[in-house]
Amino acid sequence: MPLHHKKHPHLERLLNSARSLSLEENSRVLILSDLHMGNGGRRDEFRRNAALVGTMLADYYHPEGYSLILNGDVEELFKFSLDSITAQWGDFYDLFISFRQNGFFFKTYGNHDAELLEEKEYRLAPYMLESLKFYYGNETILCFHGHQASVLLWETYPLVSRSVVLFLRYIAKPVGIRNFSMAYNSRRRFAIEKSIYDFSNNAKIVSVIGHTHRPLFESLSKVDYLNYRIEELCRAYPASGSDERIVIEEKIAALKEELDSCYKQGKKIGLRSGLYNTLTIPSVFNSGCAIGKRGITALEIEGNIIRLVYWFNGKQSRKFISDRDNRPRELSGTGFYRIVLNEDHLDYVFTRLHLLA
Repeated sequence: MPLHHKKHPHLERLLNSARSLSLEENSRVLILSDLHMGNGGRRDEFRRNAALVGTMLADYYHPEGYSLILNGDVEELFKFSLDSITAQWGDFYDLFISFRQNGFFFKTYGNHDAELLEEKEYRLAPYMLESLKFYYGNETILCFHGHQASVLLWETYPLVSRSVVLFLRYIAKPVGIRNFSMAYNSRRRFAIEKSIYDFSNNAKIVSVIGHTHRPLFESLSKVDYLNYRIEELCRAYPASGSDERIVIEEKIAALKEELDSCYKQGKKIGLRSGLYNTLTIPSVFNSGCAIGKRGITALEIEGNIIRLVYWFNGKQSRKFISDRDNRPRELSGTGFYRIVLNEDHLDYVFTRLHLLA
């Protein structure tokens, strides 16, 4: 029996039981996770970016022919009732389902919205899955929320979930205690990512997750990516001409400034490295979340390309930097901007995965 069967039985089960779809040359898929929709009040974290999410879905991704996957924790049921959520954000359910016109719409469930499995009248019930896998030729991309990688959380879920719901709704909420989410614990989320990384490398698949709220592209965190790009530009510098060297110097200066900002923020952004061994294997991608203070991140798959993108309000200061000649582009006078943070060919991703894993 392969090693990953013994070490990661829950993840192996997700892989074997996942709904299967094929990625074609003309496929376009948006993967968005961790909306944490609430009741529209001050403790509803989704409220901050609701207009941005609605606009980008209705005015960009739907007209562009994208299918949609919501990869877990769409509703925040630890703090709010489903009735209060649907009363506030009911129009979003119509928008989500409309993506079926472009191909498909599916929603995986996370730890914050898993109790919807018991809600027979839930509007998205026909589209709910625990995991979804794409076949790209002979390769596999597995989409799941990510909480399943925690054995303790998974095996004690019914008891833990009900206890957390009672605490957050009736004790923490009245006195203003912050939600005890995986997103706020750097050590725990690193352990989740590490477990999924090990499983994916052993199974030689790509895993696309949410849950930790931390964007990952090819298993690299933001800090790792900045360090990697600085090193890459330093290597290119000696062979460059004088004009190109000036451009490289400017790019490195901007990247260093962003890296310094990351270290100053420290634990607030989860500084722990995404490098899980000496040679990073591109087997884990994370779409991040839709409740960022300055914007949201998402993953796009277009044909043989996978991208990590960032959407933000132009009135806010942008803290993500992309030095790959990708400028923020405004969406038709809406005041919302999209920028490609990173992209790569899936062929390269899987080639590197097979050669290094």
